[in-house]
Amino acid sequence: MTQTKRHPAGFWLVSTIQMFERFSYYGMRGLLMLFLTTEALKGGLGLDKATAATIYANFTMFVYFAPLLGGYVADKFLGKRNTFFIGSIMIFLGMFGLFIANTKMMVYVALILITLGNGFWKPNITSIVGDFYDDDDPRKDGAYSIFYTFINIGAFVAPLVCGTLAEKTFAVTNGTEVISYGYKYGFLAAGIGMLIGSLIYLVSYKNLLGDVGKLGFVKTAEKEVAATNTVVEKRPLTVQEKKRVAAIFILSLFVIIFWAGFEQAGSSLTIYTNDFINRNVGGFEVPTSWFQSINPFLCIVLGPTFAWWFVQLSKRPKGDIPTPTKMGYGLIILGLGFALMVGAALQRGNSPDPSIKASIIWLIGAYVLHTVGEMFLSPVGLSMVSKLAPKQIAAIMMGAWLFATGFGNYIAGKSAAYVETWGGLQVFGFVTAVTVGAGIILCLISPWVQKLMVEE
Repeated sequence: MTQTKRHPAGFWLVSTIQMFERFSYYGMRGLLMLFLTTEALKGGLGLDKATAATIYANFTMFVYFAPLLGGYVADKFLGKRNTFFIGSIMIFLGMFGLFIANTKMMVYVALILITLGNGFWKPNITSIVGDFYDDDDPRKDGAYSIFYTFINIGAFVAPLVCGTLAEKTFAVTNGTEVISYGYKYGFLAAGIGMLIGSLIYLVSYKNLLGDVGKLGFVKTAEKEVAATNTVVEKRPLTVQEKKRVAAIFILSLFVIIFWAGFEQAGSSLTIYTNDFINRNVGGFEVPTSWFQSINPFLCIVLGPTFAWWFVQLSKRPKGDIPTPTKMGYGLIILGLGFALMVGAALQRGNSPDPSIKASIIWLIGAYVLHTVGEMFLSPVGLSMVSKLAPKQIAAIMMGAWLFATGFGNYIAGKSAAYVETWGGLQVFGFVTAVTVGAGIILCLISPWVQKLMVEE
């Protein structure tokens, strides 16, 4: 592909529809744990926290496991573009299912649809971003940073819109007491977001995407030709390609630990915030779901700054910070964020009494550090997989990367139940020790992993 300073128009289309998909997902996810645990008379499903945590954990895990299936279907049969569009329809149907659900079975069916839809969507839309650029194109890292910013625009707006509809606009109150929440309207708004993104794609894809991601591989006697007109030899992986795949899998182990901590934003941190954080600011009680907008807002602000900083570092004689080292830093900084939540638990004496509240400053500080840690790991990891993955298994490798994220999400989801049984001090202290320790280990083995990633 010809390298120009501007990003192709198709890239902006893909980033825009990704923004709407993330609005849909995070709008729903920001309400899911609250919906599951709120009693039925108040508009929830009325589950105990342990059961709700198990459902949430399995859902968020399979959301990231399903991309393995989606990557395989795209690579072998339908192509990336067709596969992710089918996924968008499934996501919309799942969101609408949550809107009309009045039984546990209907909720389960809706969550399964959303899970499969995400599996078809995630690896393919992310891989398509890389298809616009050659591996040595200097715009590629910047493109993933911009793409990540669009993701976070959707994630930032989602809890504010969907959370306000659920906890304010459609909530029925009696004075200061909430009689019923409007969670289903929050889910409806999430579904409408996905529908808008799908319509934008239908109107624009013919003019803006060209052949990118259009088909899978056209099989010939000796080669497979991708729809991007890139010739991919049908051959076994080389020794160097196998080393690169090994590097991806090694780093995936640490990614599991990172997301196991980070994704507690939707599980243990949501429960802890709802029960034990003083959310009253100037006489206004901040909806619990709103706090999940802090991270994406900071990503929008910090993303371009980190992208610029990493480019400047790459211009040094010794080059940029090695990718494994960056990811190690991300784990350590994440752990420091949980150390602040340890401070919150200590402030309230780790009491099970919900009338004893911790300062909101602890929570905000934790989200800030978590976001800084994310900047060192997530966009860097996406770009790395796009560069290192052999072309003939590109979408499958992106699915494997997301598979690791799924394990982390499962652990994060299950942790919500332990906040109630163990207490915040024990849970947050344990997460602090594990994430900081893993970060230090990754920094120590970084030179070895880096050798696997570099051409010999």
